Amino acid sequence: MTTSRHAALVYNPVKVDATKLRSALETRSQAAGWESPRFYETSVEDPGSGQAQRAVVDGAAVVLAAGGDGTVRAVAQGLRGSGVPLALVPSGTGNLLARNLKLPLSDQGAAIDLAFDGETRAIDIGVAMITRENGAEEEHAFVVMAGMGIDAMMISNTNPDLKKSVGWLAYVESGLRSIITAEPFRIHYQLRGHREHSARVSSVLVGNCGTLQGGIELMPDAEVDDGFLDVAVLQPKGAFGWLLVWRKVTWENRVLRRTAVGRRMIKFTEGGRGGNTITNLRSEALTVRVEQAQDLELDGDEFGTATMVAFDAHRGGLQVKLP
Repeated sequence: MTTSRHAALVYNPVKVDATKLRSALETRSQAAGWESPRFYETSVEDPGSGQAQRAVVDGAAVVLAAGGDGTVRAVAQGLRGSGVPLALVPSGTGNLLARNLKLPLSDQGAAIDLAFDGETRAIDIGVAMITRENGAEEEHAFVVMAGMGIDAMMISNTNPDLKKSVGWLAYVESGLRSIITAEPFRIHYQLRGHREHSARVSSVLVGNCGTLQGGIELMPDAEVDDGFLDVAVLQPKGAFGWLLVWRKVTWENRVLRRTAVGRRMIKFTEGGRGGNTITNLRSEALTVRVEQAQDLELDGDEFGTATMVAFDAHRGGLQVKLP
């Protein structure tokens, strides 16, 4: 029995095999008794937000996003607050939201099945109000992490050809180059309900999720549905400081935090040498102001430079399909 429901697919033609993906979704829709799906191709001018909004207006019961992290971010922005669920078909280099939600990364059929059979769950979506050097303001959403400083510079400096050949490891090469050339900068930041603080940093990251490529747990306590943003302020001093940062996000956060003994070891060594290389904070909202415009990234995409960004957590602002 056919119903009036239909699925919509927003896809990046550069990242996916469009013919294969469209055929698979048509077959699955028919098996579920749904109407034929509708398809929306992204473009350089609109990487997915407008297409997702059109899919909602067209009455889609679920919107599938197929592409890299940038496509997922844009589609999520278009679906923000609509109540129409997002289903992920991981197709990029990082697939960070899918990794944090523990979704299938390499099984396209299983990913499509979730659009029809998965449980719908509300998660948070981050919102960044960006102020440019000329005073212009822009609002953009993010689902994983935003950053100012060396992380944004790293993304800007990544060699696209190397990224195609080795994937996310290209960011490591770019990161090493950025660490050598980047200078710390002063930020003025304020958590909601608290006074403003000042710090000299190499980077400040604001996360809705805490896990990056390679299983690096930058914000181990981050939850996608707690209504809070987790913040990591990086203040390494020299090359040794960066080694301490690496130790913390790999050994401490990935290994020691998983056991009671390990957590006691971390607590015992807190405040020692290099203990302040990363400061972790949490808040529903955060404003970061810089004295000189800094590079900005949202979910791994370059977003130019900014002099101030007001970050906010839109609690339950995005519906997603999960196993």
